[in-house]
Amino acid sequence: MRSAHHPATEELSLPEVMAALSDPLRIGLVRVLADGAERGWGELRAPVAKSTLSHHLRILRDAGVTRTRQEGTRCFVTLRRQDLDERFPGLVGAMLEAADAEDVGGSVHLAPRADSTAACR
Repeated sequence: MRSAHHPATEELSLPEVMAALSDPLRIGLVRVLADGAERGWGELRAPVAKSTLSHHLRILRDAGVTRTRQEGTRCFVTLRRQDLDERFPGLVGAMLEAADAEDVGGSVHLAPRADSTAACR
């Protein structure tokens, strides 16, 4: 994995964050990550190819919605909730509430713990 760029909190752009959150699958990823836990990429399950999932995770990271950490060949991702709430108060909460009400991104879920290894892409 190339060195990941994570924009600083003050660099977060509302149009970029909103664009990243404009896809139901990415909203589903944010819903799964909203519990604040760091997740291995291999824990994330979505009805798309692994390369497509990797693409969606990159879009979220590049917009500053998530933070990716590499440990050896494994990647871990977290939601940057505190940074997003600092920059855009109420945005994430409102998006999560609406997504839950309409089950947007409901096809994204976590794999069973025993099946959670995956290499970075």
